Amino acid sequence: EDGSRRRSWGLLVTGGVGGTLVALYAVVTPFVTPALRKVCLPFVPATSTQIQNVLKMLDNRSGSLVDIGSGDGRIVIAAAKRGFKAVGYELNPWLVWYSRYRAWRDGVHRKTEFYISDLWKVSFSHYTNVVVFGVPQMMPQLEKKLEEELECNARIIACRFPFPCWIPDHTTGEGIDTVWAYDLKHSRRCETKISETKPVTEF
Repeated sequence: EDGSRRRSWGLLVTGGVGGTLVALYAVVTPFVTPALRKVCLPFVPATSTQIQNVLKMLDNRSGSLVDIGSGDGRIVIAAAKRGFKAVGYELNPWLVWYSRYRAWRDGVHRKTEFYISDLWKVSFSHYTNVVVFGVPQMMPQLEKKLEEELECNARIIACRFPFPCWIPDHTTGEGIDTVWAYDLKHSRRCETKISETKPVTEF
């Protein structure tokens, strides 16, 4: 009888530990997997200053907006509150679900959409405002992708890191809160910018 009890306890403990590990794996994997990709795009929440700087770059703008790597949705939600039809693309499903909850909580769920998707598999051709929280390794390739896909009236807003070849039309903030805005109609390929000395407008 004692042996039977010990076996029962052993099965319970084994099952409990196994269930905990499975749950931990389910929660952690979406956060770890992006870091294992060729270009790591970690989740770093936007600061309130960054959000205000992005909104400043959207003054007098209209049309649709997309946040590439939308994280917990704070940029998309802030833009929706300004009247934009805003969309976020994020690879981490937990963050997408949380973004949808936040949008519902803030009353802008009808003006927002969040998708679980790899940014390299999405076309951004129908957006006129693009927000990017990227890392240096991805910016050259993303610059080329956006230049090929977007219409000439598009504005691209980069946070934390600028694009390597484009010269920003506007910039605001400092340090990690710096935001650069590029109007695609003014952008040129790298080779044409060697002799270009276009001034940067400070907001």
